[in-house]
Amino acid sequence: GSKDKIDLKHRPAILIGTPGRIADHLRRESFVTDDLKTLILDEFDKSLEIGFESEMKEIINALDGLTKKILTSATQHVELPGFIGMKNPITLNYLTDGVPKLEVKTILSPKKDKLETLLKTIRNIGNQPGIVFCNFKDSINYVSDYLSDNGISHGCFYGGMEQKDRERALIKFRNGTHQILIATDLAARGIDVPEMKFIIHYQLPLKEHEFVHRNGRTARMHKKGTAFILLWENENLPSFIGEVETLREKDLIDSEKEVDSKWETLFISGGRKDKISKGDISGLFMKQGHLQSHQIGIIELKQDCAFVAVKASEVNQLIKSTNNSRLKKKKVRISILN
Repeated sequence: GSKDKIDLKHRPAILIGTPGRIADHLRRESFVTDDLKTLILDEFDKSLEIGFESEMKEIINALDGLTKKILTSATQHVELPGFIGMKNPITLNYLTDGVPKLEVKTILSPKKDKLETLLKTIRNIGNQPGIVFCNFKDSINYVSDYLSDNGISHGCFYGGMEQKDRERALIKFRNGTHQILIATDLAARGIDVPEMKFIIHYQLPLKEHEFVHRNGRTARMHKKGTAFILLWENENLPSFIGEVETLREKDLIDSEKEVDSKWETLFISGGRKDKISKGDISGLFMKQGHLQSHQIGIIELKQDCAFVAVKASEVNQLIKSTNNSRLKKKKVRISILN
């Protein structure tokens, strides 16, 4: 919950939040902890890596009544920190069942910057959702400018962005407004995005576990997916990557497959606190905006606003016919989310 919503001096049955947020509320004694019996530290190894060790210690020390601790990680053979205090832990490994359906392919680029190879790879794949991974913010901006110049619609996602901008980039990626997300390893885990057909390593990570986490964004839940590694032809693969299929840029078929979405995202200045529902929004768009149901995509309803995917061809007339309309008792603004 948000900082102003959780401060209730109540006895929560379920409490969800980042280590920093939960530790902060424990210090302020915002809620009673006596009834909390189970602690789940999701992606605990990543939390340690990005500096939440002290907060995690604080949480564990504050919860005296715990009878069960569950630690999750997408990487095997992670060492359990001593402060967790686990005795005789049981390991559940879900990585051994079934046959992996992830394909890993290397595409050799004749140029060091690999931009043309990236563009050809994306056009070969066509209009499918995927993430292009870079190591640095500057690299993301560099790649983003190039794709924009070549008419490839996309979003960006990295740690230096404002939280609001990161959330909106994910919203547009989830609803199909953007098929491509250019991101750092921040997007390798812990974000809510749909199943995707591919990821591209524009730059390879330095550590094996980040390579694994990136690849884990595709070929999930028994579905197929491909991880493409873009490599300058004078570079070598790191030792943690084994034998993989190798292609040259010239092996890619010259393709002008469409890589742009037919959707646009609209912002609505009203949400749950205004008693607005998804049905209210779709009803307004269909009755007053004269849309068909297939022209309305994913609706994400927040506390004070909403985001709706709409067929791009209908956006301008829809805004004209519905902006400043009433949803429940609130007069709402409707505009394109830029």
